[in-house]
Amino acid sequence: MATAAPPRVVALLCAGAAKGIVEALAADFRAATGATIDATFGAVGAIREKLDAGAPCSAIVLTAAMIDALVAEERALPETVAVLGRVRTGVAVRDGDPAPRIGDAASLRAAFASARAVCIPDPERSTAGRHFVAVVRRLGIEDVVRARWRAYPNGATAMRALADAGEGGLLGCTQVTEIRYTKGVTLAGMLPPAFELATVYSAAVLRDAADAALARELVAWLGGERSAALRRAGGFED
Repeated sequence: MATAAPPRVVALLCAGAAKGIVEALAADFRAATGATIDATFGAVGAIREKLDAGAPCSAIVLTAAMIDALVAEERALPETVAVLGRVRTGVAVRDGDPAPRIGDAASLRAAFASARAVCIPDPERSTAGRHFVAVVRRLGIEDVVRARWRAYPNGATAMRALADAGEGGLLGCTQVTEIRYTKGVTLAGMLPPAFELATVYSAAVLRDAADAALARELVAWLGGERSAALRRAGGFED
């Protein structure tokens, strides 16, 4: 009796900004390749820490700058790098809550200062969390807002907490993809131009990938035409 081949699995470490794309593609990827995606999502700093700590990883999604660093360290294969797109940072409210005015510095200051709480991703490890702290510092309200912000491991968990909150008067601030992929929250608007943060994300295959061919296929799906409509709908821009 022939022994069944072991299931194919590709280990993916992935920035939270691309979580929606990965989850949306997983079923089609499995149908096409017979392989499952074993994905770990998180803030980019936490994902890099997991990689450095030896977490299983054949493909990885991080900021383009962090992927370039992995290529320079000869840990990622340069010919596999695929750009997913640029993601801006926005402000969210719970579905049904009024959206505040945030179009300029004065209105943004008033919105954050008057919010009962602001749900944000990790202010030390995440791109959007660090940027949020810099924004409220520039607005001169860091001390006021620090007492009210609620920090979560990544933007997806921050938006989930906002959606599930049983109270009004809350805001969220994270990357647009994490807002749009979370049911129960609405994008109130982008940060105004003077405070804008746009982050480019890329994917790549690790040099020591357990199944390099499968990892290459996944990266091609994430950065190619198969996911183009998903990326645009989710907030990735060219």
